[in-house]
Amino acid sequence: MYNITLTLQIVIKEFILKKLVAYITTGYPSLDFTIDLALTLADAGVDTLELGIPFSDPVADGPVIEEANLKALQNGFKLEHLFDASQKIAPHIDTLWMGYFNPFYHRGVEFFIDQAKQSGVTGFIIPDLPYEEALRYKPIITEANLSLIDFIAPTDSKERIQKIVTNAQKFIYLVAYAGITGAGQSEDLQPIVSNIKEFTNTSVYVGFGVDEKTAKDKAKGVDGVIVGSAFVKVLLDEKLTNTQKMKKVATLAKEIKEKINE
Repeated sequence: MYNITLTLQIVIKEFILKKLVAYITTGYPSLDFTIDLALTLADAGVDTLELGIPFSDPVADGPVIEEANLKALQNGFKLEHLFDASQKIAPHIDTLWMGYFNPFYHRGVEFFIDQAKQSGVTGFIIPDLPYEEALRYKPIITEANLSLIDFIAPTDSKERIQKIVTNAQKFIYLVAYAGITGAGQSEDLQPIVSNIKEFTNTSVYVGFGVDEKTAKDKAKGVDGVIVGSAFVKVLLDEKLTNTQKMKKVATLAKEIKEKINE
């Protein structure tokens, strides 16, 4: 019986597809485009969508996403646009808000919780909120049945990893290297993945520098990948029409989803 059960577990595990999380900047090039692209990505096999909240100083992001942030703000992005778009998107694809802590602090975390519940959004990714500071807000977010995604960096010690992942929700965001998104650096993540999985069964997704060229390698040993700059780079290409941008991003998403599951 034990051998049969073990064999079944191995077979089931082999058929569990790795997940693809896609980041896009809300309101760029337009709010209607954001909504249409989100639904297109859902059809292309994206499992979770990060709706980026445009911010003037996105410290964890590279020049590609920074440019999209600034362009969205120049186009007149307001938080209300995020909430309106989310109500149309979240019923069709698991949706998270990715943003820096400044808006959450000024409008209040409780305000964002209420808006997320109304919109059907399932949680928040706040890259500049340290773990120790996040502990102040995580209980009220959890009580609202929402998730606050935890980050693990390659520089984290095993002791710190254990502390962070013990109560991790939804998935753990493993930063592929120390730096900004889209930098294209590379590190051996297997030791840190092993350390994470020693302390939790929560899924581990790797982000930073993931594109169609690196996705297969980055996905080794983890449960999914997070892709942002590779998609946003297409949206910034002014030689393409909006229709072409949408088609190219959808094709790219399908290619990455296939590669991480080869």
